[in-house]
Amino acid sequence: MKRIVCFGPGPKFKGGISNYNTSLAKALDKIVGVDVHIVSWTNQYPSIVPREFVDKTSKLDFLEGTDIKVKYITDYNKPGSWKKTADYIMDLDPDIVIFQWAIAIQGLPMGRIAKRIRNNSAAEVIFDLHFVIQKEASSLDKKFTKRGIKHADTYITHAYKTVDELRELFPDMKIDVNETGQRSDDPLDKTVIKLYHPIYDLFEPDPKFDVPAFKAEHNIAKNAFLFFGFIRKYKGLHHAIKAFKIVADKRDDVTFMICGESFWNTLSQDKFSTKVKNALFGIAKKIFLSKSSNEKDYNPLALIEELGLQDRVMLVNSFIPNEDVHKYFQTADAAVLYYEYATPSGIESLSYNFELPLLATKVGHFPETIDDGYNGYLAEAEDVEDMANVMMKFLDKPLDPKNVEEKTREMSWANYAKAIIGVNS
Repeated sequence: MKRIVCFGPGPKFKGGISNYNTSLAKALDKIVGVDVHIVSWTNQYPSIVPREFVDKTSKLDFLEGTDIKVKYITDYNKPGSWKKTADYIMDLDPDIVIFQWAIAIQGLPMGRIAKRIRNNSAAEVIFDLHFVIQKEASSLDKKFTKRGIKHADTYITHAYKTVDELRELFPDMKIDVNETGQRSDDPLDKTVIKLYHPIYDLFEPDPKFDVPAFKAEHNIAKNAFLFFGFIRKYKGLHHAIKAFKIVADKRDDVTFMICGESFWNTLSQDKFSTKVKNALFGIAKKIFLSKSSNEKDYNPLALIEELGLQDRVMLVNSFIPNEDVHKYFQTADAAVLYYEYATPSGIESLSYNFELPLLATKVGHFPETIDDGYNGYLAEAEDVEDMANVMMKFLDKPLDPKNVEEKTREMSWANYAKAIIGVNS
């Protein structure tokens, strides 16, 4: 029996990394002879971060029907829990421990946990890298990232861009890159398994869902573009809304569905505790973040009224419960990812699961996964006119959803899991 621990946010948390960690655990659980444990945070960030991270709305249990065990134990704000986490994991006597690495601020606890496991057990320590160069420009990012991920035996990346970033961060590290999961025979080499962001299977289309009725209920036009997920500045929603305005002025058969929670607006702003957190977090950001990286006041939704798009936009500005996700993807004709910069995107993966073509910018990994004119269209980053042209191109030359299926056929969780444990697919 091979035992594997997936360290990262458990299924009670919001967001893509929780979904990712859960999906990975489920894929591993399906392999005969594998025993899977999720070891999770109880609190992922410093207490001053003014945000609600726990999913309090979804009723769907992603782990139903599995043998996966979940332990919530790691509190960012209690260093004693870091040692308890490492000791708990070592008591499980795992063969592999997979850390989900997605934000630099977690480098201190994750680095401590990984180091203790690597120095005191025979487990292979793997870091699944969703980024290396952090999106926000913190002066401490590089230090936290180095501290967080340096104790890995093996790395997983989802794009060659991330491999290049790893080389940049550790210029003296000898790296052996492959796409199969084979570990290097040289003990001085670090194995990097370049894989992909697998296609989410947590969310499935509902064959009984009545799309025409949903469109009629919400006044959605014949052609619907979709922005989905947390509203963050780097995702470029402000550009997408301006581009859609150009399209809406030319076409009366289009709707922009904007569905997601404003990342920094999840707590009641009237509470004293929220005001204290906002004040402390504001001070911390002024110290560690450049002014351009401070997105607390980022509000692209104001553009809807400013540009007179109230009747052309369907807005759901809240966290979408897991059981409702399918409605928006089944209704849309294309997903819009006009990011300013990008690491592999959970929304991209989620779109593929619904055979939804992508309209994206030429940043990050998107040119690796999107064949322009086949499974999506690519626009120049931060060029609103070009983004609008791409939306018009999609309306004039729609893409066959079967192209999306063909492009992503090999990007399954099953293949991903087999590569991790060294089983050829």
